[in-house]
Amino acid sequence: MRSTERSTRKKLIGVVVALAFVAAACGSDDAETTSTDAPSETEAPADTDAPAESEPAVSEAPADTESASTDAPADVEEPGLPTRVVSLSPTHTEIMFAIGAGDLLVAVDQFSNFPAEALDLPNELSGFEPNIEEIAAFEPDLVLIGGDFNGIGDQLAELGIASWDGPAASTIGDTYAQIEQLGAVTGRIGEAAELVSSMQARVDAAIASVSAADPPLSIYHEVDNTFYSADSTSFIGEVYASFGLENIADRAEGDNFGFPQLNVESIISANPDVIFVPCGNFCTTTADEVAARPGWDAIAAVQNGNIVEADEDIASRWGPRIVEYYEAVAAVIASIKASV
Repeated sequence: MRSTERSTRKKLIGVVVALAFVAAACGSDDAETTSTDAPSETEAPADTDAPAESEPAVSEAPADTESASTDAPADVEEPGLPTRVVSLSPTHTEIMFAIGAGDLLVAVDQFSNFPAEALDLPNELSGFEPNIEEIAAFEPDLVLIGGDFNGIGDQLAELGIASWDGPAASTIGDTYAQIEQLGAVTGRIGEAAELVSSMQARVDAAIASVSAADPPLSIYHEVDNTFYSADSTSFIGEVYASFGLENIADRAEGDNFGFPQLNVESIISANPDVIFVPCGNFCTTTADEVAARPGWDAIAAVQNGNIVEADEDIASRWGPRIVEYYEAVAAVIASIKASV
């Protein structure tokens, strides 16, 4: 059952934000409108209904979940587990391998680059402009979607192919819930529960490892070099908020769906203590480039060398590796406090 809780306008904003992350990941200088899997703030119903025997399953992962239980959803049925799965989302590809279901994958999307085994699979499908014929050619019995903005689930249903839609998470609780959902759908319930438990322990340990600074450190998270940022209502913004960091993007006015575009003057005026910039596989922006921007030498983060080159894949996905980002942020805070 497909969610109708968000308006069409908000869905379009989610797609725009998502395309910008893709541009950043590919080294494009275009204005941000998302990454391989940027948080789109799209909500899904809390329950996943079991498919009727006469129809393919079209399910969605729960969203806005504060915490996830380690029990499989009661309304997901065991019979008919998939054997040929296509993933149109890098996040869901990572989850599949993390719960021991990678062997079910027969094809993935073009941005599924982790783990290395994913690159051994056919990986030329598009998750943003999916081609139904190309997907069907792999004869899947389940297709994983990372936010169904274009009705691909309905198209698959017409061909008798089941789909599972896990839209971009808004909270770490959503991540836990989606992992458990995929575990139930693929018959890896125990593995999913173990993964969630491990992630929760590591996140809690990272947060507990550093005490909040007084006054709190301020941060600027740059999505791309057109100064789109992520405020505390976004998935990655929640990471910073959990450490008590002050996000300068929270000062932006208007409904930006978690990703306001700031201007140079406001960033310099906010004078953040730490700047996080995307720099992983493609490194669209480096710390040296940020430091060399006109007028940015007045910013505390630049003066103190606190420009962090963040892995854009980990920062823009909501899968198992987000734990590494929590740990990286904790290390940054600890380093800054030690230098004071």
